[in-house]
Amino acid sequence: MVTPRQALLLSVLVAAATIGMKTMAWWLTGSVGYLSDAMESVINLAAATFALVMVTYAQRPPDEDHPFGHSKAEYFSAAFEGGLIFIASLAILAAAVERLFNPQPIGELGLGMALSIGASVLNFLVARLLFRVARTHRSMALEADARHLMADVWTTAGVILGVGLASATPLTWLDPAVAIAVACNILREGWHLMYRAVNGLMDRALDEPDVQAIQSILDGYAERHGCRFLNLRTRLAGARQFAQVDLRVPDDWSVARAHALADAVEISVREHGTQLSTHIEPMSAHPERETS
Repeated sequence: MVTPRQALLLSVLVAAATIGMKTMAWWLTGSVGYLSDAMESVINLAAATFALVMVTYAQRPPDEDHPFGHSKAEYFSAAFEGGLIFIASLAILAAAVERLFNPQPIGELGLGMALSIGASVLNFLVARLLFRVARTHRSMALEADARHLMADVWTTAGVILGVGLASATPLTWLDPAVAIAVACNILREGWHLMYRAVNGLMDRALDEPDVQAIQSILDGYAERHGCRFLNLRTRLAGARQFAQVDLRVPDDWSVARAHALADAVEISVREHGTQLSTHIEPMSAHPERETS
């Protein structure tokens, strides 16, 4: 099975390769569209490298200063990638606007277009791998890198179309126009990543299917043991999932019996992939706090 670090290392290597391929495509054609595509690959390399560092740090075990682990480091990766995308989009816009007012003919497309298509195929294959590993390991850093690479694939497709039309027709302005569209697309992707990163840092609740799975486990224990589970709260921290719940037991239960039940519940929920903390109370306690 491919690990997150292995997938990101591959992403770094492919990003370095595509930079060379797309830069050569720009040098051969003189197209500002290919230049914008090459600049985005530089962002891919920086983002994948930073994601690799953050994923490595996020996998460190809990310590005295970070008792819940380091998994939120992955959100910094997504935020960093979003910031780099914003900078790249502004640079591309500046170059494209200048070329829009000072159009230049497109050079030889044959080899340049072949290099660009080859780089796009590499990005597509790596993005598919990253998506698969991200789902397996619940990694936002990998998902962010995968989404960025897929955006790069579509960007390259648009650039190839625009450059081809600019070369085949007298409409040389199509080349910078496509570059401007590329910049806007990159800007949108950067905003999406920044939003998700900030949302994750604010302890977002688990997705509804995960919450329902936990609730189903709790309902099973409540039915078998005559207890109640109230005030279920969940949060997502990078690849790790946490939950808290109040466990109400009959007033005549011993502490040992209630504690044994709480341990069993926490183990069952942990097997689902969520670290659960239970707060034990008697049935008669705080009726005004009871919420489902």
